[in-house]
Amino acid sequence: MGNSADFIPAFNCNIEMPNGLQWFNNDLFVIDQKTDNVFVLDIKGETKKNIPTICENGSGITVGDGFMWLGSNGRTDARSFRGTDTHMNWILKTDIDTGEIISRFPTPDGGGVHGLEWDNGNLWITAFNPTALILVNSKSFDIIFKFNIDQAPHGLAIHNDGIWCSDRVDRNIIKYNKSNGKILEKIEIPDDGPDPHGLSIKDKILWYSDAAFPNPMRPFPEIGSIELR
Repeated sequence: MGNSADFIPAFNCNIEMPNGLQWFNNDLFVIDQKTDNVFVLDIKGETKKNIPTICENGSGITVGDGFMWLGSNGRTDARSFRGTDTHMNWILKTDIDTGEIISRFPTPDGGGVHGLEWDNGNLWITAFNPTALILVNSKSFDIIFKFNIDQAPHGLAIHNDGIWCSDRVDRNIIKYNKSNGKILEKIEIPDDGPDPHGLSIKDKILWYSDAAFPNPMRPFPEIGSIELR
């Protein structure tokens, strides 16, 4: 059994499908699965910027080395086709201000990617073939470290020597030791709780986003924080 927690919406969410989020300084970067745009919010949830991207079925998002990194997950069911869509799985390195693509990399396992997290020049990536967390060099994309997990991985967030990973299937959030993959902590999501897609850490507080798609636990999207009981 894991810890129970309260999931507390932080502000009215005006983003239709917030599928991933990343705090960077006092800005919250949110990838919208509906439009594949990135919304930059202030600490009150007000939109400061709307950045268009060529992402397709966007999910994971992180910021590192002055760039915005996005998970592009092949064919999307949330919007109509665009000429830039490839229906392939990519990790996109983009300009943090304009969303312009700098480069793109195939996912390490060839499958979709829902979670990305920057870690001192390297990049953590969720994988499904098999389910695992993979650390790669952000320039060469060579694999540095990998450990298998018993989760359907989605959002990622680093806290000290651990990395949190959300699971929308078994409805839990697990913190792993980054060095050996051992489980350090586990949060059980209550039956009436949200469906955490994205995760991020700000001031030692764990944040989540719920895209309310495709099978919503709650009938509305939300962004909020998690308080352990």
